[in-house]
Amino acid sequence: MAVLHLRHLTHHSLLSTSKLHHHFRFSPLKSPRFSCSASASSTMAKQVLVPIANGTEPMEAVITIDVIRRSGADVTVASVEKELRVDACHGVKIVADALVADCKNTVFDLIALPGGMPGASNFKDCGALESLVKKQAADGRLYAAVCASPAVALGSWGLLKGLKATCYPSFMEQLQSCATAVESRVQQDGKVVTSRGPGSTMEFAVTLVEQLYGKEKADEVSGPLVMRPNHGDEYTITELNPLEWKCNNVPQVLVPIADGSEEMEAVMIIDILRRAKANVVVASVGDNLEILASRKVKLVADMLLDEAAKLTYDLVVLPVCWNSVIFPSPNSSQFSFFVIYFNLVFPIYREDLVVPKHLLNLISW
Repeated sequence: MAVLHLRHLTHHSLLSTSKLHHHFRFSPLKSPRFSCSASASSTMAKQVLVPIANGTEPMEAVITIDVIRRSGADVTVASVEKELRVDACHGVKIVADALVADCKNTVFDLIALPGGMPGASNFKDCGALESLVKKQAADGRLYAAVCASPAVALGSWGLLKGLKATCYPSFMEQLQSCATAVESRVQQDGKVVTSRGPGSTMEFAVTLVEQLYGKEKADEVSGPLVMRPNHGDEYTITELNPLEWKCNNVPQVLVPIADGSEEMEAVMIIDILRRAKANVVVASVGDNLEILASRKVKLVADMLLDEAAKLTYDLVVLPVCWNSVIFPSPNSSQFSFFVIYFNLVFPIYREDLVVPKHLLNLISW
């Protein structure tokens, strides 16, 4: 077995489940440690609504929920559909906390709409959501949208008249008919905040935290997210050990998830690889398809790990999981693949968090 050290990220030593241990083994790496914790906020938790729909862009929904929950806000994820579970874009399945129709009597400090199509259209056609957001605007409370939703939902409801707003590039023409359209990554005008798309959602969410709690809290939340300071800079990748990838057909990719998985990492990995037309299998390492991620986002896997382990993969990508760290054992399955341990660019605020800092591994068998 060749072990190739590839990138400097971080991981947390976590407990493995018996089922996971059957397929994977964890080998801790020695390194210096650092700790990360957050003091409890003295302010009362803000109430936030994040609606989701069939066709919602999963990265925008999950990043918004995750980041705002890091601030201490009480975020309700509400489905505009008849069921709690929605089928988001790129085959990602999310389970809401409530139905939008059941939230009509709740006062929210913020309502934030993710984008995606046809998710934004489903928002527009939801009378209960329209009433909630219109009342939010009339009462002078915060409302926000990203991607297609500024133009398709907020604009259609007449909530951007006379205001500067931005949206996904292909919806800019539609936005121009209902707002003063600008090309900012994040645009705030009065009580409304808008943003462009998946790649700007982290900034969008941190801006919402600042509006809810102030700049000090926004800085506290954004620091551990390791956000890029200069978005105009070119992406750079340093490959320390070049290797020849041998994948001539549609790449077969496994993404294991478990209770406690970091939902932003999991969803971004799944979403982006599926955009690249890879066949991504999302496998639960527990006994149920539905898992409760670290920031309480409920995700639904495609299959259980036992079933997924019968298949062969070109790549396995592992988001961090607070209940277990996953490494494959070459003797426990038919796997022939490379594993990237994609970990902790988004540390979680927990007083008991102690994270080793070291190079992660690209491992081939």
